[in-house]
Amino acid sequence: MTEPSPHTLNTAQAAAADWLARLDRPNVGEADWTDFDAWLNAAPEHQQAYDQLLALWSEMEAAAPHLDRALTQPSRSRPDASRRWLLAGGLAAAGLVAAVTPWGDITAPTTTYQTAKGERLSVALTDGSRIDLNAGTRLTVRLMGRERRVVMTEGQAIFDVAKDARRPFLIEAGDRTVRVLGTQFDVRYRDGRQSVTVARGRVEVRPSAGAAGQAYRLTVGQRLDHETGGAEARISTASPQAVFAWRTGQLVYRNEPLANVVADLNQYSDQPLKVADARTGRLPFSGVLAASNSHDMARTLTLIAPVTSTSTPEGLLLRAK
Repeated sequence: MTEPSPHTLNTAQAAAADWLARLDRPNVGEADWTDFDAWLNAAPEHQQAYDQLLALWSEMEAAAPHLDRALTQPSRSRPDASRRWLLAGGLAAAGLVAAVTPWGDITAPTTTYQTAKGERLSVALTDGSRIDLNAGTRLTVRLMGRERRVVMTEGQAIFDVAKDARRPFLIEAGDRTVRVLGTQFDVRYRDGRQSVTVARGRVEVRPSAGAAGQAYRLTVGQRLDHETGGAEARISTASPQAVFAWRTGQLVYRNEPLANVVADLNQYSDQPLKVADARTGRLPFSGVLAASNSHDMARTLTLIAPVTSTSTPEGLLLRAK
């Protein structure tokens, strides 16, 4: 009986290779991406196989110049054919069983984008993606050969991600990582609270390394809420148009915890707002506020929400009635 070769591709790896070739065609369409997304999310081993294939592809692209130089050397300095095939086989096997070091990513630059209080910023990335930053946001972007990675330390941003089958787009916010291949969604991370709202396509939100919890896949009109350090997350329906309204100067809320509303308003108003206690912070708030650097938002908030306000040296203190 013939033993299978250790380099033989399994079913998931073979399918991943087919998908990479299919999505690399110049005439790839939306139906291709929809089918690919369904395959990727059908089983954990599909994503693992695809990630391993991307790692191998990145390694091969990075090594290509070195191999070209080696193969064009005079024959007396070349390794013999058997050694070359042994090296190639070893690299291929390593790439298929583990994520190899992305040589080409070592020099990839990291760019920081930051907005001040009351400021918004739109950024066009070199991969064709776009990021709209809300006020009081700070994030870093690194576009590498194997992946595109954003780290959001504070704030809110809308991501319109260009499709790239070879480079997943990852956003780290607190202890959660959002993974996409091409879609549009909003990520908010303030005061240790995270939310992700999807407007187009699908995204995966999973615990970052060392964090507790499970992975969730969100589609259009879904929102995930999570507090850093906890294992649980809450999935609800949301209007992407309402969530995205801050780009046009409107803050739209539907049963939003007052603590989240206050954290947003503090990115626009010179007068700091604070909630007196956890009970006040949990109060649901619904309404539309004009995003402006003035006392008007705080005044409107106290008129709509069931709270009282007291001026203190630290700012305006809100307390549930």
